[in-house]
Amino acid sequence: MRMSYKLFLALIAVTMVTLLMQYGSHWSWTRGHLYSHQAAGPKAKHTNVAFLKSHKTASSTVQNILFRFAESNGLTVALPKQECGIQFCYPKPFSASFVHPHTLPANFITSHMRFNAAQVRGVMPADARYVTIMREPAAMFESLFSYYKQHCQTFRRVPRGSLDAFLEQPLRYYRPQDKNSNYARNTLTHDLGGDKDRPATDGAYARSFAAEVERVFSLVMITEHFDESLVLLRHLLSWDPEDIVYVKFNMRTPGSKRRLTPSLAGKIRAWNWIDAHLYDHFNASLWRRLSALGSACVEREVRLLHAAQERLLRRCFGGWRPLLRSVGKIRNKDLRPWQPLGQVDILGYDLPANLSRRSLSSTSELCLKLIMPENTYARILMRSQSVRYHQKHQQTLQP
Repeated sequence: MRMSYKLFLALIAVTMVTLLMQYGSHWSWTRGHLYSHQAAGPKAKHTNVAFLKSHKTASSTVQNILFRFAESNGLTVALPKQECGIQFCYPKPFSASFVHPHTLPANFITSHMRFNAAQVRGVMPADARYVTIMREPAAMFESLFSYYKQHCQTFRRVPRGSLDAFLEQPLRYYRPQDKNSNYARNTLTHDLGGDKDRPATDGAYARSFAAEVERVFSLVMITEHFDESLVLLRHLLSWDPEDIVYVKFNMRTPGSKRRLTPSLAGKIRAWNWIDAHLYDHFNASLWRRLSALGSACVEREVRLLHAAQERLLRRCFGGWRPLLRSVGKIRNKDLRPWQPLGQVDILGYDLPANLSRRSLSSTSELCLKLIMPENTYARILMRSQSVRYHQKHQQTLQP
């Protein structure tokens, strides 16, 4: 009997060792106890995010996602003080003094800025996740040239506003000291706080700057792979698919776009050489991270995202889709996006023809925010957060 008991204990010990060897990656010892990571349950959602909103990269679409998450979860978005407009006194380097005091302490920061890591850290919680987005430099620069043609001194010098003419001799028109010269060369580099005017012979600078960006930012999204980037963002923040649904913002009409030849695209990349290096570096990085997740996992998550989008659109707009229209045709003034000077038509959204604002789904005021441009949404957020700020401070003053 005693031998049978010893044999039984030995069999249990062998079984435990086998299980530990087979599932070792799923278990860990903590203070002498064995815990299952799988049984720990879902992670808490991460609620502190610093998003560097770069230019002409689909960053307004990401910003809208973050605005809605913050608002639906009672979180605070750092917004610019009145003197700065809707950007943090861009293109000046960001300063904590640019933030409106009624929007502090902040959980999110998302408006355009020229990044200054030390100053942003002074505003954001220590555990904030840093995220930005990049777009292929040729496509990005074509959009910048079209969008800011009448706002950038460099572009205004070019005869007939010709992109081809500019790229033949860019130094004939470009002046680093010009107003809005940040739109005319290496705009991504400038937005990230780098030196946009380094000579093309300084490859070491581009490499060291890319490494610095990688140290600061937990995720660099890529515009051309937007849904896949959102999958990585969801994993980084432990959010649900419903938290990252979106509609696209600030699209141009087809007549406002220019199809680039390979030759012209090459000239753009040569002129914006630091941006090209950054994009190539972080595009490769993105695909390494996606490969680590596995293509089947990524495809499944993209399908979940699209399904969540369809559910939200049906719930919000009664099965109809919001109407993509030029500004002059949008009935609701709050839904009209800002328009640049010149022959560029930026599209926005209007409610479906059979749906008024009053008949929107009563389950969520955020339905309207899903299609609301930055200028209107930021103003509404500023107002609601100011009310909350005053209510909080009145409570602290009461005896």
